[in-house]
Amino acid sequence: MSNTSKIQVICIASGKGGVGKTVIAVNLAVALQRMGKHVMLLDCDLDMANAHIALGTQCDHNLSHFLSGEKTLQEIAVTTRSGVRLVPGASGLKHMAAISQLQAASIVQAFSALEEELDYLIVDISAGISPPTLAFMVACPRRFIVVRDDPLSIADAFATIKVLVQDYGLSEIYLLPNGMCSQQDGELLFNRIDRACANFLNQSIHYIGTIKQDRDILLALKKCQSVLESAPKSLCAKDFKRLALLTEALEPISYASGVLEFFIERLVKENTFTRNSEALQVSRNEFASSAVPNGKYH
Repeated sequence: MSNTSKIQVICIASGKGGVGKTVIAVNLAVALQRMGKHVMLLDCDLDMANAHIALGTQCDHNLSHFLSGEKTLQEIAVTTRSGVRLVPGASGLKHMAAISQLQAASIVQAFSALEEELDYLIVDISAGISPPTLAFMVACPRRFIVVRDDPLSIADAFATIKVLVQDYGLSEIYLLPNGMCSQQDGELLFNRIDRACANFLNQSIHYIGTIKQDRDILLALKKCQSVLESAPKSLCAKDFKRLALLTEALEPISYASGVLEFFIERLVKENTFTRNSEALQVSRNEFASSAVPNGKYH
């Protein structure tokens, strides 16, 4: 996959905190990397970022240094032990908890200048629907909404989907139940929330799989490793591998939505080049047909 318009950008979001969003973002990124993909993980949980801990990676700089102008995006990115490239967020910095939508947009826009060969950008964002969080969600062509089977998580997940659908007109929304007893329980939870979306929002959402409850997830976190490193044969490792396969099977999105998106300048440039190339080929074919009657030389 090239480093232009084929980069698939996926946001890992949630209505409520504490549902396992970062664990899923990290393990999905590692699973895709192990499938031979070039993966970058952007930690946009700007005030309490911890993806670097889950990946066992020391980071000297983070997004706060980018926003201050001290470092470029390329300079703060690090390669983790798993091979995943990480753009670390900040933690424990009060001003990072309240960045403006303009600052969020500057982070999104900076990716167009990133000269790396990537297949996937996984964006781990803060829970909720604050203006900068929504800016990151809208900037991602696909959104995986993580939910647990408890009333608060379900209510907040639905509220998040409602905003994305009614206020932004978005459709590439996938539900990802986490901490479930079985795949079947995850599917049942999806069906409940999907019915609510169809009834009250007049729009269905997509199902992308379920992550089952497994103590190996906590054990991996204590080791500062992904589950695929710590317990590659565990049930949850199989779930993350399945999630990566389902993610890879999704139809690539190669069109611009009209809003600010990650890699938007690359996308527009590539689409313009493709259209021009197609038009040139058509012109060549027309010229050849007119210059050589009946397709034969005389």
